[in-house]
Amino acid sequence: MSDTQSEYNGYRISVPLEFETIFSHFYFAENTSERAVTKTLLPTYQTIMLFCFGESASMITKEKTKITVDQCIVFGPIRHSFDYTLPSKTSILVANFKDDAFYRFFGKACISYHTAMNPDDLLSENCFTNLWHQISKITSTQQQVDHILEFCKPYLQDRDSTSQLLSNFTNKNLNPIKTIAEKTNQSERNIQLKQKEQFGYSSKEINRYNRFSKAIQLIEKEIANQNKVEWFTIVDECNYYDQSQLIHDFKHFIHLSPSQYLKFQQDICNPKSE
Repeated sequence: MSDTQSEYNGYRISVPLEFETIFSHFYFAENTSERAVTKTLLPTYQTIMLFCFGESASMITKEKTKITVDQCIVFGPIRHSFDYTLPSKTSILVANFKDDAFYRFFGKACISYHTAMNPDDLLSENCFTNLWHQISKITSTQQQVDHILEFCKPYLQDRDSTSQLLSNFTNKNLNPIKTIAEKTNQSERNIQLKQKEQFGYSSKEINRYNRFSKAIQLIEKEIANQNKVEWFTIVDECNYYDQSQLIHDFKHFIHLSPSQYLKFQQDICNPKSE
């Protein structure tokens, strides 16, 4: 991997303010080397739309299912890490949907835990195939992103008030389901069902993921500062019960122990921190 590291280029692209409730960011990666490059993508709990240019890229899921990407697919929410391979002279552009935005586009929040779909199959028309052909002729990545954003505008449905409350809830000391249920005079069960339907995951799932994500961020910060990672500090700051619970979450989300994560970190892509 180290031989091709300098020939693998990946970076995130921010979106304009008017799209910040729809996409968290776009991600671009290209392999300019003469051989295929394989990386590991950390879970994001987001659904993605991935465009591929060049030879077909591929992904291997937790269930060992191989997904081939010829032009465009939708996939997620991404609950576990997966390996993806870019052949030589191939690039990808990834749109990362935020909160309930995928539901607002396609009328469903979840594709599958182990498969992917052509977005045209969700809309029963070939508009995304046509979109791929359009942006494949654009040489500037930023202009490709701008074209996709403009294309998506007519498909976006309005967000309902409950989903807006779920998206904007930031008080970590309160239970969002209970608080929103009381505020909107709905049952907690109704709020839970709405989150599952429109976001693709439960409050319990996302809380566990956010704790793990915070641990990853702290580890990356220590590595960037060339400090030794103190695991008991990570456990304490992320509110883990003990180190074994931290290890359990690492194996659940990325199939690696924390120490293995440190060892293979150069081959792991964390789009949330780039």
